[in-house]
Amino acid sequence: MFTGIIETLGTVQKIEKDQENIHFYISSNISNQLKIDQSVAHNGVCLTVVQVEENIHQVTAIKETLLKSNLGNLQINDEVNLERCTSVGDRLDGHIVQGHVDQTAICIAKENQNGSTIYTFEYETNMDHITVEKGSITVNGISLTVINSLTNQFSVAIIPYTLAHTNLKWIEIGSTINLEFDIIGKYVAKLLSLRD
Repeated sequence: MFTGIIETLGTVQKIEKDQENIHFYISSNISNQLKIDQSVAHNGVCLTVVQVEENIHQVTAIKETLLKSNLGNLQINDEVNLERCTSVGDRLDGHIVQGHVDQTAICIAKENQNGSTIYTFEYETNMDHITVEKGSITVNGISLTVINSLTNQFSVAIIPYTLAHTNLKWIEIGSTINLEFDIIGKYVAKLLSLRD
Protein backbone atom coordinates (compact mmCIF):
# COMPACT_ATOMS: atom_id res chain seq x y z
CA MET A 1 0.00 0.00 0.00
CA PHE A 2 1.10 3.56 -0.75
CA THR A 3 -0.10 7.01 0.26
CA GLY A 4 0.53 9.04 -2.91
CA ILE A 5 3.13 11.21 -1.18
CA ILE A 6 6.13 11.18 -3.53
CA GLU A 7 9.37 10.39 -1.77
CA THR A 8 11.83 11.38 -4.49
CA LEU A 9 12.39 11.55 -8.23
CA GLY A 10 14.29 8.88 -10.13
CA THR A 11 15.95 9.16 -13.53
CA VAL A 12 15.73 6.50 -16.23
CA GLN A 13 19.31 5.39 -16.98
CA LYS A 14 18.70 2.39 -19.24
CA ILE A 15 15.77 0.62 -20.91
CA GLU A 16 15.90 -2.99 -22.10
CA LYS A 17 13.16 -4.79 -24.02
CA ASP A 18 12.76 -8.48 -23.23
CA GLN A 19 10.02 -10.05 -25.38
CA GLU A 20 6.86 -8.20 -24.21
CA ASN A 21 8.47 -6.94 -20.99
CA ILE A 22 10.58 -3.83 -20.41
CA HIS A 23 13.36 -3.60 -17.82
CA PHE A 24 13.93 -0.10 -16.44
CA TYR A 25 17.15 0.92 -14.69
CA ILE A 26 16.45 3.89 -12.40
CA SER A 27 18.91 6.03 -10.47
CA SER A 28 17.75 7.90 -7.38
CA ASN A 29 18.84 8.95 -3.91
CA ILE A 30 16.94 5.98 -2.42
CA SER A 31 18.04 3.28 -4.90
CA ASN A 32 20.96 2.14 -2.74
CA GLN A 33 18.55 1.67 0.20
CA LEU A 34 16.22 -0.64 -1.72
CA LYS A 35 16.16 -4.41 -1.44
CA ILE A 36 15.37 -7.08 -3.99
CA ASP A 37 11.64 -8.03 -3.86
CA GLN A 38 10.70 -4.62 -2.40
CA SER A 39 7.65 -2.87 -3.86
CA VAL A 40 8.19 0.68 -5.13
CA ALA A 41 5.66 2.86 -6.96
CA HIS A 42 7.04 4.31 -10.22
CA ASN A 43 4.68 7.02 -11.52
CA GLY A 44 2.07 5.29 -9.38
CA VAL A 45 2.76 1.79 -10.72
CA CYS A 46 3.74 -0.75 -8.08
CA LEU A 47 6.83 -2.57 -9.41
CA THR A 48 9.12 -5.12 -7.76
CA VAL A 49 12.80 -4.30 -7.39
CA VAL A 50 14.74 -7.12 -9.06
CA GLN A 51 18.29 -5.76 -8.87
CA VAL A 52 20.20 -3.06 -6.97
CA GLU A 53 23.69 -1.82 -7.85
CA GLU A 54 24.92 1.24 -5.97
CA ASN A 55 22.52 4.08 -6.82
CA ILE A 56 20.62 2.24 -9.59
CA HIS A 57 17.74 -0.20 -9.18
CA GLN A 58 16.05 -2.34 -11.80
CA VAL A 59 12.33 -3.05 -12.19
CA THR A 60 10.37 -4.89 -14.86
CA ALA A 61 7.05 -3.89 -16.42
CA ILE A 62 4.98 -6.62 -18.08
CA LYS A 63 2.66 -6.18 -21.07
CA GLU A 64 -0.46 -5.59 -18.94
CA THR A 65 1.30 -2.81 -17.02
CA LEU A 66 2.57 -1.21 -20.22
CA LEU A 67 -0.92 -1.26 -21.74
CA LYS A 68 -2.55 0.48 -18.76
CA SER A 69 0.16 3.01 -17.88
CA ASN A 70 2.52 5.56 -19.39
CA LEU A 71 5.64 3.54 -18.53
CA GLY A 72 6.00 2.38 -22.13
CA ASN A 73 6.52 6.02 -23.14
CA LEU A 74 9.52 6.50 -20.85
CA GLN A 75 12.84 7.43 -22.43
CA ILE A 76 16.40 7.72 -21.15
CA ASN A 77 16.78 10.68 -18.71
CA ASP A 78 13.02 10.93 -18.05
CA GLU A 79 12.11 11.50 -14.42
CA VAL A 80 9.73 9.18 -12.56
CA ASN A 81 7.96 9.75 -9.25
CA LEU A 82 9.08 7.22 -6.63
CA GLU A 83 7.40 6.13 -3.40
CA ARG A 84 8.30 3.17 -1.22
CA CYS A 85 5.40 1.25 0.33
CA THR A 86 3.93 2.47 3.58
CA SER A 87 5.24 1.09 6.86
CA VAL A 88 2.76 -0.06 9.50
CA GLY A 89 2.33 2.77 11.99
CA ASP A 90 3.24 5.55 9.52
CA ARG A 91 0.93 8.51 9.07
CA LEU A 92 -1.36 8.28 6.05
CA ASP A 93 -0.70 11.77 4.69
CA GLY A 94 -2.29 11.24 1.27
CA HIS A 95 -4.95 8.56 0.76
CA ILE A 96 -5.03 4.79 0.30
CA VAL A 97 -3.17 4.06 -2.94
CA GLN A 98 -2.68 0.51 -4.19
CA GLY A 99 -0.15 1.16 -6.92
CA HIS A 100 -2.52 -0.42 -9.45
CA VAL A 101 -2.94 2.08 -12.28
CA ASP A 102 -6.45 1.91 -13.75
CA GLN A 103 -5.83 3.77 -17.00
CA THR A 104 -4.11 6.74 -18.54
CA ALA A 105 -5.41 10.23 -19.19
CA ILE A 106 -4.35 13.13 -21.40
CA CYS A 107 -3.59 16.64 -20.18
CA ILE A 108 -5.97 18.96 -22.03
CA ALA A 109 -5.26 22.21 -20.17
CA LYS A 110 -2.55 23.77 -18.00
CA GLU A 111 -3.02 27.17 -16.41
CA ASN A 112 -0.96 29.20 -13.96
CA GLN A 113 -3.34 30.73 -11.45
CA ASN A 114 -2.25 33.00 -8.61
CA GLY A 115 0.64 30.85 -7.43
CA SER A 116 -0.78 27.43 -8.24
CA THR A 117 -0.96 25.45 -11.47
CA ILE A 118 -4.29 24.03 -12.61
CA TYR A 119 -4.11 20.86 -14.74
CA THR A 120 -7.14 19.40 -16.49
CA PHE A 121 -7.08 15.75 -17.57
CA GLU A 122 -9.43 13.83 -19.85
CA TYR A 123 -9.91 10.06 -19.69
CA GLU A 124 -11.98 7.29 -21.34
CA THR A 125 -15.23 6.64 -19.49
CA ASN A 126 -15.86 3.08 -20.70
CA MET A 127 -14.37 1.63 -17.49
CA ASP A 128 -16.93 3.01 -15.00
CA HIS A 129 -14.26 5.10 -13.32
CA ILE A 130 -15.47 8.33 -11.77
CA THR A 131 -14.17 11.31 -9.86
CA VAL A 132 -16.04 13.44 -7.34
CA GLU A 133 -15.53 17.03 -6.31
CA LYS A 134 -13.02 17.20 -3.42
CA GLY A 135 -12.40 13.46 -3.74
CA SER A 136 -9.00 11.81 -4.06
CA ILE A 137 -7.26 10.86 -7.31
CA THR A 138 -3.77 9.55 -7.96
CA VAL A 139 -1.93 11.18 -10.88
CA ASN A 140 1.47 9.66 -11.73
CA GLY A 141 1.48 8.29 -8.18
CA ILE A 142 0.67 11.63 -6.53
CA SER A 143 -2.28 11.87 -4.16
CA LEU A 144 -4.31 14.90 -5.28
CA THR A 145 -7.70 16.47 -4.63
CA VAL A 146 -10.18 16.70 -7.50
CA ILE A 147 -11.67 20.02 -8.55
CA ASN A 148 -14.11 20.61 -11.44
CA SER A 149 -15.18 16.96 -11.70
CA LEU A 150 -16.99 16.16 -14.97
CA THR A 151 -18.06 12.91 -16.64
CA ASN A 152 -14.74 12.20 -18.35
CA GLN A 153 -12.43 14.89 -17.04
CA PHE A 154 -11.30 16.61 -13.88
CA SER A 155 -8.87 19.26 -12.73
CA VAL A 156 -6.32 19.43 -9.93
CA ALA A 157 -4.58 22.43 -8.38
CA ILE A 158 -0.86 21.96 -7.77
CA ILE A 159 1.11 23.98 -5.22
CA PRO A 160 4.65 25.12 -6.13
CA TYR A 161 6.28 22.58 -3.77
CA THR A 162 4.57 19.62 -5.48
CA LEU A 163 5.41 21.00 -8.91
CA ALA A 164 9.09 21.37 -7.98
CA HIS A 165 9.42 17.91 -6.35
CA THR A 166 7.51 15.69 -8.82
CA ASN A 167 7.52 15.10 -12.55
CA LEU A 168 4.32 17.13 -12.96
CA LYS A 169 6.62 20.02 -13.89
CA TRP A 170 7.20 18.26 -17.25
CA ILE A 171 3.49 17.71 -17.99
CA GLU A 172 2.17 19.82 -20.85
CA ILE A 173 -0.99 19.75 -22.96
CA GLY A 174 -1.01 16.40 -24.76
CA SER A 175 1.07 14.58 -22.12
CA THR A 176 -0.11 11.14 -20.96
CA ILE A 177 -0.37 10.51 -17.22
CA ASN A 178 -1.28 7.50 -15.05
CA LEU A 179 -4.54 7.44 -13.09
CA GLU A 180 -5.51 5.37 -10.10
CA PHE A 181 -9.05 6.11 -9.00
CA ASP A 182 -10.01 6.08 -5.34
CA ILE A 183 -10.46 2.48 -4.14
CA ILE A 184 -13.55 3.34 -2.07
CA GLY A 185 -15.18 4.98 -5.09
CA LYS A 186 -14.39 1.92 -7.22
CA TYR A 187 -16.07 -0.41 -4.72
CA VAL A 188 -19.16 1.82 -4.53
CA ALA A 189 -19.38 1.98 -8.34
CA LYS A 190 -19.08 -1.82 -8.55
CA LEU A 191 -21.78 -2.40 -5.93
CA LEU A 192 -24.15 0.01 -7.69
CA SER A 193 -23.54 -1.70 -11.04
CA LEU A 194 -24.31 -5.10 -9.48
CA ARG A 195 -27.62 -3.73 -8.13
CA ASP A 196 -28.65 -2.70 -11.63
